[in-house]
Amino acid sequence: MLPRIAGFAAGLVLAAVAARVWGAAAPLAVDEVAPGVFVHQGRIEDLSRDNGGDIANIGFVVGSRCVAVIDTGSTRRIGEALLAAVRAHTELPVCYVINTHMHLDHVFGNAAFEGEPGVEFVAAARMPASLSARAEAYLRTLDHEVGEAAAGSRAVYPTTLVDDTATLELGGRRLTLRAWPTAHTDNDLTVHDEQTGTLWTGDLLFERFIPIIDGSIRGWLDVIGQLSRLPAKHMVPGHGAVDVAGGDALSREQAYLANVAETVRAAIRRGDSLRDVLDAGDGSQIADWALAERFHGRNLSAAYTELEWED
Repeated sequence: MLPRIAGFAAGLVLAAVAARVWGAAAPLAVDEVAPGVFVHQGRIEDLSRDNGGDIANIGFVVGSRCVAVIDTGSTRRIGEALLAAVRAHTELPVCYVINTHMHLDHVFGNAAFEGEPGVEFVAAARMPASLSARAEAYLRTLDHEVGEAAAGSRAVYPTTLVDDTATLELGGRRLTLRAWPTAHTDNDLTVHDEQTGTLWTGDLLFERFIPIIDGSIRGWLDVIGQLSRLPAKHMVPGHGAVDVAGGDALSREQAYLANVAETVRAAIRRGDSLRDVLDAGDGSQIADWALAERFHGRNLSAAYTELEWED
C-alpha cells in the first residue's frame, strides 16, 4: 500500500499548513485516476485572468520512496497549489519534476519546487533550447493574459535530459519516460507508470480542447499511431478529461489532424494560397472542438507551411 498521511483530518491540517507556507489559497483539486496517480484537470479555456492560467492537466505519482510531479502549470502560484496538493496526500519528498514539453502552461510552475531537497527537473533533451527561445515571450504573454496571478513565474530548466528513453524509480513503482520525434512540439515526452498502466501523454493527446500544432503534423500523426498501440489502461491528456479511453480519444484527434492535412494537401494541389485555405472556412470538422475559432486557422497555417514543401 502506498504511504499516505493517516486520517482525513491530518490531510486537511497538512493542506492548510501547505497553503500558508507556499502562499497558495488552497491545494489544487486532484482526482486519483489510478492508485497513487493524482491528476488536476485544467480548465478547457484559453489563458485568462479569470482562470489564472489554470488550463493544463497536471499532477503527481506517489511511490514508497518519493513523488514524481508531472507538469506544473502556467504560473508559480499554480505550482505552489500543486505542491500543496502533494502535501495533502503524502509527506514523501518530491524527487522528480517532469515536464512533458516546453509550453508555458506546463512548465512555469516549476519554480515552486526548487526548494525541494534533491529534486531533479526532467525533460526531453531538446526542451531547454526550445524553452529558452520562447521564455521571454511566454512571460510577456502571462503578464498580459493572466496579470497579477503570474507574479513570480519564471523559467526553470531541466537538470536531467532524456534523449530516447529513461526509467525513474519512486520506490515500489517505476516510471518509463520516452522522448518522441517532432510531433506536437520538437520536445514531447510521455510518462508511463508501469504499476497502474497510466500513460501521461502531455499534449500529444488533447481531449475536447482542439489540438494545436507547434511541431510537425506528419510527425504527430505518426506518433498517434504509435501511442494507440501502447498497452495503456489509463491515458492522461494534456488538456481535457483527466482519464480517457485512449483509443477513442486518439482516434478523434487523429481524424482531426488527418483532415487538416488532407484539406491543405488538396489546396496545394489546386494551387490555392494559404489565404484561400483560411477563407474557405469549412467548419464541419471543428464543431465539437473547444477553442476551434482560436486555433484551427493557426493549425491550417502550420500545416500549409510544412506540407507545401513535402515530396
